[in-house]
Amino acid sequence: MEKESIKNINRKNQNKKKRAAEDHAEETDFLKCPVYRKCGGCEFRNVTYQEQLEIKESRVRRELEGLARTEKIAGMSYPYFYRNKVNAAFQRRRDGSIVSGVYEAGTHRVVPVGRCLIEDQRADRIIGTIRRLVPSFRISIYNEDSGYGLLRHVMIRVGHKTGQILAVLVVTSPVFPSKNNFVKALRREHPEITSIVLNVNDRNTSMVLGDRNIVLYGKGYIEDILCGKKFRISPSSFYQINSVQTEVLYRKAISLAALTGKEKVLDAYSGIGTIGIAASDSAGEVTCVELNADAVRDARYNARINGVRNIRFCQDDAGRFLERMAAEGEKADVLFMDPPRSGSTEAFINAASSMKPDRIVYISCNPETLARDLRYFRKRGYRAEKAYPVDMFAWSGSIETVVALHRESLSLP
Repeated sequence: MEKESIKNINRKNQNKKKRAAEDHAEETDFLKCPVYRKCGGCEFRNVTYQEQLEIKESRVRRELEGLARTEKIAGMSYPYFYRNKVNAAFQRRRDGSIVSGVYEAGTHRVVPVGRCLIEDQRADRIIGTIRRLVPSFRISIYNEDSGYGLLRHVMIRVGHKTGQILAVLVVTSPVFPSKNNFVKALRREHPEITSIVLNVNDRNTSMVLGDRNIVLYGKGYIEDILCGKKFRISPSSFYQINSVQTEVLYRKAISLAALTGKEKVLDAYSGIGTIGIAASDSAGEVTCVELNADAVRDARYNARINGVRNIRFCQDDAGRFLERMAAEGEKADVLFMDPPRSGSTEAFINAASSMKPDRIVYISCNPETLARDLRYFRKRGYRAEKAYPVDMFAWSGSIETVVALHRESLSLP
């Protein structure tokens, strides 16, 4: 037994050394990225991952000084290839060659990207295959200046745990040449693709996706598992791009809610219902509010496939919904809120405070607006004690933070 234990220990140590060597190799490759200056997606390319974690944690601590005590940031054990959604713009150059990648910062010139160390590798390979197939199928590339051409973008979405893959071809017209043969050719090289969709965007806009989807293969969506629940992801669904860290973030948020199974929970800005559904097992009842109709449709489907019965979904502006609830004297025990980078609004905070929930769990993607909103909440009788940063976007400057606010009379020691 002792010899076997020593063997296991040695094997584990060897695996750790191997992983450390691989991590060092990835980071070395990352620091050599040939397009980072033009891409603009990785502000922290010139520092190690550990250094950027320290910078991000310090930023949150600085912004929230006097408002909440900042805990140690939750980083990734392997901060590479984490993006489960990849958008690639397509462009034809003057020499006739076709490139795909990201727009150079501040322009609409496409920076060619063949392999990115923060994007899912399968997605990058599929985009490369599509770029290679386009000329043989005589598919024209959209030109923003002239307004002519068919293919604008390709979006790939990957289910982190299920492995399902959705390929979305963003085009200006539903008429796609030899679409059946194109699908066969693409799936011949990538049988891992589970669905292919044409998204029609015929508007002169900077928005990637249009409103119309035509399913060419599969169901038109994929499914993934998050916090033990299954979720449907359509082309336009909001779904956090880092599945590993999303579980860290959401589990922390739900633990801060301190649910006992009796609470009336309100999930504002609920998207496809990820937080509300994940919290439903520990709540009495959950109400989710989301403005986007497609997201609400997906959320209702997600509740059905997970067998969640103590939840309802309302298509509405979160601020207006809370204002009506407050005016009608309705209450909630716990409020989850996950607003956009601009943060919340005074009207929303006033309405939320008027409902007098015992706890408000605020998930923020912007420390500056979080600090502003915490100051306003404090005026309304709520205070935060601790802030928990989570690194959702390794190598970029973005950072998520979750805090729990308590009514002053109910504040914990």
